[in-house]
Amino acid sequence: MHYLKNNHMKLKISILMLLFLAFVSYKSHTKEVTLTSKAGSNNEGLLLKRSSLLISDLDQSLKVYRDILGFSASPIMDTESDSYSYEVFKIPKEAKMRLVNLDSDSQQRVLSLKEVKGIALPKPSVPYRSAILIKVADLEEVMLKIEALSLETSELKVVEGKRLKYKEQSFIDYDGHLVALYQPF
Repeated sequence: MHYLKNNHMKLKISILMLLFLAFVSYKSHTKEVTLTSKAGSNNEGLLLKRSSLLISDLDQSLKVYRDILGFSASPIMDTESDSYSYEVFKIPKEAKMRLVNLDSDSQQRVLSLKEVKGIALPKPSVPYRSAILIKVADLEEVMLKIEALSLETSELKVVEGKRLKYKEQSFIDYDGHLVALYQPF
């Protein structure tokens, strides 16, 4: 009888150890990763709110970003002379600015277009140092409309990987900003 109790106890311990090992293994494979900054602090508050593009003609840019790409636009606003944008973008005070914020279906104020008048804006240089990446529902339809504006476009690229399948194509807007579009399939 003592032998059976010992074996029964060993069996319970073995089962508990297996359950523990299975749990530890599961947790190590499903561990949530928390990114930390170099200082070691947690990035809980990190949020990319929007990109801002300096442009020379707001009405012309809205034809691309609102009318073709499908962003909805806030009312156009004149920028105050003490706006932080003058300092950040190094814009001379004699220049005048107007802006519009653009919303997508899923995010408010995802992109800001800032029209600058009174100074000439330099075109971005090649190689491009930044781009915006935008998901669209129908890449071919959008690119036909972009091409009708005679904007510079890249060739269509189709990616058929094991995990990701998408089409992508880019264009250069009226002010020289690189805009990359993609459509998953």
